[in-house]
Amino acid sequence: MPEQKELLTKGIALLEKAVGVLSRIEARLPVPLRDDMPAGGDPPEPPVYRWARGKAGGRLRPVPFRPGVKLEDLLGIDRQKEILVRNTEQFIHGVEANNVLLWGARGTGKSSLIRALVARYAEAGLSLIEVGGEALRDLPEIVEQTRHWPHRFILFCDDLAFEARDSGFSELKALLDGAFSTASDQFVIYATSNRRHLLPETVETVLGDGAGELHPEEGVDERISLSERFGLWLPFYPFSQETYLEIVFHWLEVFGAGDVNREATRAEALRWALHRGSRSGRTAWQFARDAAGRLKLT
Repeated sequence: MPEQKELLTKGIALLEKAVGVLSRIEARLPVPLRDDMPAGGDPPEPPVYRWARGKAGGRLRPVPFRPGVKLEDLLGIDRQKEILVRNTEQFIHGVEANNVLLWGARGTGKSSLIRALVARYAEAGLSLIEVGGEALRDLPEIVEQTRHWPHRFILFCDDLAFEARDSGFSELKALLDGAFSTASDQFVIYATSNRRHLLPETVETVLGDGAGELHPEEGVDERISLSERFGLWLPFYPFSQETYLEIVFHWLEVFGAGDVNREATRAEALRWALHRGSRSGRTAWQFARDAAGRLKLT
């Protein structure tokens, strides 16, 4: 009996080791294409996907999509909204449209605007593929995997930015000029960034590294060369106090808490923004959620 118990203990230990090894191997395997994601034909719902790369290549993974914010909820950015809606409708109808760079202050609705467009035009065949900065090198693979899908795709890169000596900067520029520019009209790139030229601007990057460039204007041209590959630039600026408060009261109405003391709420919303250091749409939305929740519990 002691010998059997010892053998059993060793067997269990070996089995546990084997399970651990198999788990580590499984974690390294590429994400397989799902049965409902054929190489050809219609893509399944929802209309949002994320590009994921494994050792054996990249795959498109469906992402749960909740419409959330509507275009009508995005206040203070009417001009940007008008231009992006127009460009998107051109794209959906198969006529010429541009890649778009949405840049500027954080929390002003850049990403929300793109997602709201997908919610509005999903039934018209518009889908979105989330592509991280590094994965933009895989654009040819993405094009190939979706070549037979009849939908049109926004390739969405959120918070796109590069460091001064990032090799991906030149590689993406080459892709936009080469492989992607010759792709079908099935794709358009919408990117968001806090930086207009996608690179940090410091004294060193503007004036050189101290070695004394003979032609400093060439360095400036190089820094803006990537952002120039986007046909449309849409700037997003910090909101004024009036616009911030307008957004606050809009969201209170949406959350069913519009019947509030406006003067007291106004003062409280301004203190909230001061504490957060930002009068943005995101800050207004967060305050309204907090205020509406507290009001509903009283």
